[in-house]
Amino acid sequence: MQVTETLNEGLKREYAITVTADELDAKVAEKLKEAQPGVEMKGFRKGKVPMALLRKQFGQRLMGESMQEAIDGALSKHLEDSGDRPAAQPQMKMTNEDWKEGDDVNVEVSYEKLPDIEDVDFASVSLERMVVKADDDSIKEALDNLAESPQAMTYEAKKGAAKDGDQVVLDFVGKVDGEAFEGGTAEDYPLVLGSNSFIPGFEDGLLKVKAGDEKDVEVTFPEDYQAENLAGKKAVFTCTIKEVKAAKAPEIDDELAKKFGADDLEALKTQIKERLEAEYTGASRAVAKRALLDVLDSKVSFDLPKSLVEAEAGQIAHQLWHEENPDVEGHDHPEITPTDEHNKLAERRVKLGLLLADIGQKADVKVTDQEMTQAVMNQARQYPGQERQFFDFVQQNAQFRQQLQAPLFEDKVVDHIFEQAAVTDKEVSKEDLQTAVEKLEEE
Repeated sequence: MQVTETLNEGLKREYAITVTADELDAKVAEKLKEAQPGVEMKGFRKGKVPMALLRKQFGQRLMGESMQEAIDGALSKHLEDSGDRPAAQPQMKMTNEDWKEGDDVNVEVSYEKLPDIEDVDFASVSLERMVVKADDDSIKEALDNLAESPQAMTYEAKKGAAKDGDQVVLDFVGKVDGEAFEGGTAEDYPLVLGSNSFIPGFEDGLLKVKAGDEKDVEVTFPEDYQAENLAGKKAVFTCTIKEVKAAKAPEIDDELAKKFGADDLEALKTQIKERLEAEYTGASRAVAKRALLDVLDSKVSFDLPKSLVEAEAGQIAHQLWHEENPDVEGHDHPEITPTDEHNKLAERRVKLGLLLADIGQKADVKVTDQEMTQAVMNQARQYPGQERQFFDFVQQNAQFRQQLQAPLFEDKVVDHIFEQAAVTDKEVSKEDLQTAVEKLEEE
């Protein structure tokens, strides 16, 4: 077997692999010999079928297997010897397409190798990390918001018409084509107008009603409504208004705290402070991470695999096109050509992705099974009632598992760099942090 380099240009590599006819024949004979003891054929005892007959019966199929194994083996040995890591699956093409049994096999193999990346001196990386403390004003604002939330709000009977934020207590019967439907009837139902807990249009139809009123509210079920027999259908709800109640915010005291699971008001304030500072820490980390990536982008330079950049640019252009054209859900649209801006962003993403992967590999960074399980459970919460189906999907979909693992790995690599970099904490205001976060979102 012979491997000859035919192209060495930048990261591009091409090789001509030749598997001789004698090598193939020997491999086929080896496979037949291995299989012979278990072969049964009419007229022969088990394991006693002549080799010539076995070759006639199975040789053609085993020739193809042997050919593929030989080529794959040659490529694997070459990659092991050279240390090359292909950026994508190597392309293989048989160059003697008129091949017949007894001929050598000639194959052309091409790929782009991943670049060699120099180590980064993380101690030379200087970063500033924003620190925000939850002050009394922020805690008071959070308490006020809790007191005005539906969970805390109380309602008292009022005179006059219902307005947004009021609670309407009503009986209703829903009908489609004059027939009442299952789940469309209730008595003494307390509905807060503006809560968006009913079909679009229903709550708006109850604005300005008064206690004792009867009103028909006409709505149309959404096309994607979960009950297929109602999806897209027009319905009429006959409503009898029992009471109209005005919202009343509770006092901010121990009783309010207990509604939110705290022992008393001081305990609730402590919980709020911890939650706010956890949010600030998360936002600060995102700002510091972007600053770190900017520093790494400027410090490190290496050749990028063109195939990876082109694929990333295409994906960016495609995603942005769909964001600008939300009505187009499928892929039946004109060809999307990446712009210079898309290509520039793709180069940065590929460069930083390869760099972080290289750093993580050298530092032996691993995502643990426990961390993956937690990530899967967090995702599953987005599908209430369908958690089991989601777990099965994740188990069967390696690509999706990789999508979940990638950001976990990246964050662990970033933490690894933070531990070695010169990071200085700087206390700032909540507004300063918010401005920094908004700047991130604009970029």
